[in-house]
Amino acid sequence: MEAGYFITGTDTNVGKTWATIALMRYFKKLGKSVIGMKPVASGCLMRDGVLRNEDALLIQENGSFPVEYELINPYAYEAPISPHIAGADNPVELHKIAANFNILKKSADILLVEGAGGWMSPINAHEDIADLARTLDLPVIIVVAIRLGCINHAKLTDQAIRSSGRQCAGWIAVCTDSGLLSRDENIQTIAASLDSPLLGVLPYFAQADFDALSLRLSVDLSKT
Repeated sequence: MEAGYFITGTDTNVGKTWATIALMRYFKKLGKSVIGMKPVASGCLMRDGVLRNEDALLIQENGSFPVEYELINPYAYEAPISPHIAGADNPVELHKIAANFNILKKSADILLVEGAGGWMSPINAHEDIADLARTLDLPVIIVVAIRLGCINHAKLTDQAIRSSGRQCAGWIAVCTDSGLLSRDENIQTIAASLDSPLLGVLPYFAQADFDALSLRLSVDLSKT
């Protein structure tokens, strides 16, 4: 593994998966081999007798080579609720995720790990997404949904990441609200407030165009 990143968000449904796939396509265009993980996922659907998560399947599909689904998403929960509740009978164990991560990182130049919910979202009775990122020891990329309240959410998330002792490699603005007033001014305010670089602004799309989105990104691998 040449570089790896942990993708977190300012909340749930902020565009983490779209940003993750766009990053995968971006690195592929640089000639890098890329694979991704979504270790913990709720709201999964039964397919052929097993639970599968649509976002994890999309990450699997966009990898540079085939990877067993269970390596990408070892914890798939059916209920669309917080993992610490959905997984009460099968709680997340960080050492199992780390074992999968250590297998995958030997296989590709770039490994992206998408979190669940926001930075402080619980994944079991005692640990949260911040603990998962700390276990995997990856620099963090924040996905910020550009919508009402985004400045506060972005600043709080950045502060929490730094307080956790993690390196913030940058942030991605995802325009999720097509009618938001002063969108550019919101992005400029966040950029001025955070020390980490803006890696790209993903414009609003009703349906994903990941190749187009990948063209909006720029990541300096030398700073990883």
